[in-house]
Amino acid sequence: MNDRTTCCIAGGGPAGVMLGFLLARAGVDVLVLEKHKDFFRDFRGDTIHPSTLEVMHELGLLEDLLRQPHQEVREIKAYFGDQVRHIADFSQLPTHCKFIALMPQWDFLNFLSSHAQRFPTFRLRMQAEVTDLLLTDLLPEDLPPEDPPRENARVVGVKASTPEGPLEVRAELVVAADGRSSTVRQCAGLEVVDLGAPIDVLWFRLSRKASDPPQAFGFVSAGQFMVLIDRADYWQCAYVIRKDSFEAKRQRGLQAFREEIGRCAPFLAERVGELAQWDDVKLLSVKVDHLRKWYREGLLCIGDSAHAMSPVGGVGINLAIQDAVATANLLAPKLLNRALHIGDLRAVQDRRARPAHLTQRVQVFLHKHLLEPIFNSSQAISPPLLLNLTEKFPKLRQIPARMVGIGFRPEHIHNI
Repeated sequence: MNDRTTCCIAGGGPAGVMLGFLLARAGVDVLVLEKHKDFFRDFRGDTIHPSTLEVMHELGLLEDLLRQPHQEVREIKAYFGDQVRHIADFSQLPTHCKFIALMPQWDFLNFLSSHAQRFPTFRLRMQAEVTDLLLTDLLPEDLPPEDPPRENARVVGVKASTPEGPLEVRAELVVAADGRSSTVRQCAGLEVVDLGAPIDVLWFRLSRKASDPPQAFGFVSAGQFMVLIDRADYWQCAYVIRKDSFEAKRQRGLQAFREEIGRCAPFLAERVGELAQWDDVKLLSVKVDHLRKWYREGLLCIGDSAHAMSPVGGVGINLAIQDAVATANLLAPKLLNRALHIGDLRAVQDRRARPAHLTQRVQVFLHKHLLEPIFNSSQAISPPLLLNLTEKFPKLRQIPARMVGIGFRPEHIHNI
């Protein structure tokens, strides 16, 4: 099977669906290819930060979005045993929504894609997994002298597998939005800079009761750290562990793991039996990396494909959305006029690389100075000095609130 479009987006996550929506809104013909049959995945994050809610306001979709089931987090706090520390207060942010909306990502993606399908130039094809790139050789005079010809062949489309058989899609621009294990960036041969991540995350569900503590950033105990995400009738639990330590936990047995959970969040101790087998616990291998170069002729990487984020702060989704907005702002007019050049792709990286890199530096700092001391502690750990300061001086909570809620370079809707 063959298809043709102006922009082919590999990956139907937040970056891919938002970019598809914005380009179609501007009149660009766009095809989004998503390998799964639906958006339902427990690994998907739930946080929609004020910067993303501001974009939804600018698009006129905010009221409709907030009619979807969600919870609103107006501050971030952490439990250190029986001590509570308030970390961030979103009430003073210069945004319409002064809270983080907790909404299952599959609901957000279904909402956004349903609105995108109202545009005649938007298409979303599920169960279409991109497996390779279509390339054509550039003329010798077009090749940068420092790069080998094959590595600089122009990307002119993708190959994908579907239930109906192989699919080839030709496009003026291919956008890789297929996540931290991006097939597209691997096929493109783009260099990855690995910053290292000392953690992995174990995901599982436990039932929630009305008497449970409210939503919190984390529960800290001796050598333990866990985040609980409120999904109404159950907790989505993110239990942070040292990198590559999952197998050792499995060898100690499921009952020992249940007891660990009960020590970290004692109110869950009576419910840990809901983990009936290890299949109820899923491993998320954490990566923190970025591409040295996000693009080549005919191809651009955004979101986790360009910069895989740690789950610390839950900011990955929102950086992906910001990438999509900047990409649409910069490239929609070029695509409409068939005047896209490689310098336009470079402009996207020039705009978005710095906020991504700064965010990663903060995450690496927190890995080292927050999580490592927790993992190294054999006794109940006291709140660190910085959190004691935010407890004593509430105005300091506005600083992490801005970093988490807005980020280093929020994007706004222009030209589209």
